[in-house]
Amino acid sequence: MTTATPARPGPAARKRGPAGLALALVGCLVLLTASLIASVMFGSKPTGASDVVDVITGGGDTYLRTVVESRYPRTVLGVLAGVCLAVAGTLMQGITRNPLAEPGLLGVNAGASASIVAATAYLGASGQHDTMWWALPGALLAGLAVHAVGTAGGRTSPVRLVLAGAVLSAILAAFIQAVTLSHPRVFETYRYWVVGSLGGRGYEVAWSVLPFAAAGFVLALLLGPALNAMAVGDDKAASLGIRPARIKGAGLLAATLLSAAATAAVGPIAFVGLAVPHLVRALVGADFRLQILFSALAGPSLVLLSDVVGRVLLRPEELMVGVVTAFVGAPALLVAVRRMKGAV
Repeated sequence: MTTATPARPGPAARKRGPAGLALALVGCLVLLTASLIASVMFGSKPTGASDVVDVITGGGDTYLRTVVESRYPRTVLGVLAGVCLAVAGTLMQGITRNPLAEPGLLGVNAGASASIVAATAYLGASGQHDTMWWALPGALLAGLAVHAVGTAGGRTSPVRLVLAGAVLSAILAAFIQAVTLSHPRVFETYRYWVVGSLGGRGYEVAWSVLPFAAAGFVLALLLGPALNAMAVGDDKAASLGIRPARIKGAGLLAATLLSAAATAAVGPIAFVGLAVPHLVRALVGADFRLQILFSALAGPSLVLLSDVVGRVLLRPEELMVGVVTAFVGAPALLVAVRRMKGAV
């Protein structure tokens, strides 16, 4: 497996001035606002705009309030997961210089899954709360293990990082398969979690993972200027006083914290960390400071809109958000890649 430099954005993205960036920012904010409104307004149980307004203003009957208010926590979790996964994907693609990199490359998903399977099979863990608390340490340990291998010897090798993630994921996948085949009860719990869903979770889940998400996001913001310097090459960055190994290590740590927080809270949600960085790079160019900020706006929009589609498509049943993200994100990613100039 090899890594490659991410495709360069097209001329429009590279030459976008303040007016273009302001227009892009307004567009992202409008889309995010519309996504938030849609997430509260639409669901598996039909509700009209007037019904939602009644509930927000303190009116509505008990049933209607229960239906609408049940959408608040999943909206908060959608925003949290979208920010974490999109920013983590941006960091991964920048650090590894691999346009196909995404949070799962760190082994975070496999680590969280293996931890949940082990806890359910051997420690009696059950329920959403137990699942979340066991997923978090498993995700963090797997990410740190891949980070340790990828940065061994004082240098961060993208190839070694990818291989370490692939090997660890394969080992953990074998463990998961062995345990779930031996314990049918564990499989029932695991198959629900592994798809990724915003439903059935309360605010306490968001509060539990928020410190990890906040730490990862702040670290990502601080690394933006250094990642820009490293885009021209490690040697040139070192001549400017940047320590590439340290910056890459910090970036991987931030991506691990973000990915672990999102995965522990809502399960593995595919495609967000892969698609959003491409869309944002086509929109704002190669500046990592802008990419991180715009990813934090575009990621929640993709997750929330995917969740809304999953809720209304098969009423009164629901499709989990992890199933829908690929169908919603794939066309957008293909359009963005086609608009980029330069080979991957």
